[in-house]
Amino acid sequence: MAVYMVDRDLPGISMEQLADAQRRAIDWSQRYQREGRDIRYIRSTFVPGEAHCMCLFEASGPEVVSELNDDAEIPYTRVTEALDLTPAG
Repeated sequence: MAVYMVDRDLPGISMEQLADAQRRAIDWSQRYQREGRDIRYIRSTFVPGEAHCMCLFEASGPEVVSELNDDAEIPYTRVTEALDLTPAG
């Protein structure tokens, strides 16, 4: 499976709203997995000074990532394939 980055512009979002959006992404990812769909939430990075958030998902394709974010009602500007360069621990 490939890794996809979801870009979000979230002006005015509070930390509580951001945490809620992350919970929804995780919950929907788990729901999709129970349904046999290939997707996994990896993590998010938020840049407060720009109100910009980047979320990583491992998935079978960008369509399932877009669908999950639509179902979770989390706004996003694009979904693109990305390379997760986190070193192995």
